Amino acid sequence: MTEKIVHHQGPVTLIGGGEITQADLKEALLRAPMLVAADGGADRALALGAEPSAVIGDFDSLSAAARAVLDPSTLHLVAEQETTDFDKALRAISAPLVLAVGFLGKRLDHQLAAFNVLVQPHGGTCILIGAHELVVHLTRPLCLTLEPGAVVSLFPLTEVSGRSEGLEWPIDGLHLSPMRRIGTSNRATGPVRIEVDGPGLLAMLPRSALDDLIPAMQADPSR
Repeated sequence: MTEKIVHHQGPVTLIGGGEITQADLKEALLRAPMLVAADGGADRALALGAEPSAVIGDFDSLSAAARAVLDPSTLHLVAEQETTDFDKALRAISAPLVLAVGFLGKRLDHQLAAFNVLVQPHGGTCILIGAHELVVHLTRPLCLTLEPGAVVSLFPLTEVSGRSEGLEWPIDGLHLSPMRRIGTSNRATGPVRIEVDGPGLLAMLPRSALDDLIPAMQADPSR
């Protein structure tokens, strides 16, 4: 277990080395101004005119040029090679929410690894921000206002069941599994509520839903 390196009471933006535009980073920082980089994500941040408050990883992709620019006190080496830098960084951040950019696109194997990390127990909440979609791990009831017809894809990484309201094809009574039934290309009919019976279900939502998703992912599940 990686020790907590970053402690922040508000949301944190975490940048990786994948595809990301300046607009992507700006959108995340407007909502989560503290910037942390996962290894080579520091190079991407610097190239986009931003300097991370902390860089976490095994530093196998952090360039010498970035090291020369960054304050040495911001560099936090986690030397083990058993986990990805995204995993290392998430485990090292103590914050109510992480907005993760630069982890989708570019390489499919990196995307799959990011999805795997997302369903691991990290103790916090993370939203993966892609070019067109948002990806979250459903661990509590999710209530979200979406436009009718908005795509809501549900992809299980293990066998899981649950209930839904506001989906064209409800998941009630279904056993979702990566080896059998999945739930991609569903559609909202209006406000959506999804509840799962256990971990392992990813929801892929429209990028335009970010400002509604942020409070929804932090809502008290008992209410």
